[in-house]
Amino acid sequence: MRKKTLWLLGISLLFLILVTVLGIVWEDAAQQVDFARKNLPPGTGGLFGTDWMGRDMLKRTVAGLSLSIRLGLVTAFLSALAALVLGTASAMGKWADRAVSGLIDLIMGIPHMLLLILISFACGKGFWGVTIGVAVTHWPSLARVVRAEVLQCRESKFVEVARKLGQSPARIALHHMVPYVLPQFVVGLILLFPHAILHEAAITFLGFGLPP
Repeated sequence: MRKKTLWLLGISLLFLILVTVLGIVWEDAAQQVDFARKNLPPGTGGLFGTDWMGRDMLKRTVAGLSLSIRLGLVTAFLSALAALVLGTASAMGKWADRAVSGLIDLIMGIPHMLLLILISFACGKGFWGVTIGVAVTHWPSLARVVRAEVLQCRESKFVEVARKLGQSPARIALHHMVPYVLPQFVVGLILLFPHAILHEAAITFLGFGLPP
């Protein structure tokens, strides 16, 4: 069963890599206009046919999917990294924990889509505007999970022993707490990937995201 899961995971990763690379290669070709080939059905106009401007719909689909994959990977990694850093910082002391908790509550208290639209618009929309907007707004849920795990880890025996041996809070956080929360970090990173793509598509549909 485990071998089958690894095979499926490998095939999925290869598919994502293939689509991403093909999308980059076909990025210019997906924009080429040929009115002599407009509105062709699948088959005579390529696998997916052509649109009203004669553009190849297969190349446009792959190019768009490639862009979404790249944006999803970048924003998911940045959001998960911010969650890991802030969640781990909660172990530095009461004041650090209060600051992190307050920041999480502040971000989660603002309507998610509204904040995403405002940040994306303020950053000029486009790829980097959407990337910054999604990355800034998607870390609080994972940060709250990481914080809870870190606070639980702080009371464990091995952390107590490390503290009595004179290790600094930063060293304890880096060498003991980060490995402890790594499984939650990986799961959160994977779950943030489709979530980021979903919100990128939503604000693009509303006109505040990627250009047509």
